[in-house]
Amino acid sequence: MEVQSLVAWNLRRLRVERGISQDDLALSAGIERAYVGHLERAARNPTIFTLEKVAIALDVHIAQLFREPDPGEQVPTTLKAGRKKKR
Repeated sequence: MEVQSLVAWNLRRLRVERGISQDDLALSAGIERAYVGHLERAARNPTIFTLEKVAIALDVHIAQLFREPDPGEQVPTTLKAGRKKKR
């Protein structure tokens, strides 16, 4: 898997596992929401600085963004559209 696709796959996996919207991730990481979408589609090449901000926002070590998927592991489906209820 190309490194750009690998980062995209892991970013989406980690974000969806945590139930975080692209908007909330972007806000926490201090980046544009559209940029999160570009990263998840492997349409942009992030800087190491941006990857660090995303990893911090996801509360993971930056190395998790480069983890190879296990055989048969599927990319998570998208989160349900709409606003999340406040907890």
